[in-house]
Amino acid sequence: MTSQENELMTIIAQLAPQFHRLTIDTLFGQVWQDDTLSLRERSLITVSALIALNRTEQLPGHLQRAFDNGLTNKELSAVMTHLAFYAGWPVTASAIERLDEVNNSRGN
Repeated sequence: MTSQENELMTIIAQLAPQFHRLTIDTLFGQVWQDDTLSLRERSLITVSALIALNRTEQLPGHLQRAFDNGLTNKELSAVMTHLAFYAGWPVTASAIERLDEVNNSRGN
C-alpha cells in the first residue's frame, strides 16, 4: 500500500472499524487472494472499473498496485484509450492525468 493508502486505512479504522475489517479481511484477504484470477488480472479489472465509474480519486493507489502486479504503462494507456469509447472521453482524460501523476511519483 502507498503511504496515502495507509493513512486512509488508519482513518477508516478509526471512523468505521467494521468497514476496515471487511476491507482487510474480505476484500484484500479473500477476494484479492482468490487464485481464480491473477493479481495482474484483478488490477486490470479494478483499474477499468474505477475509470468506467469515474472513481479517479481511488485510481493512484490502484495504478501503483497495477504496476506492482506486472502491468506496464503501455498496457494501462491502451486500457484507458479503449475505455474512452465505452466509459467516456472526460473520465478517460482524468484517468490519464492520474496515470501521469503516478508515473511522476515513480520517477518515470
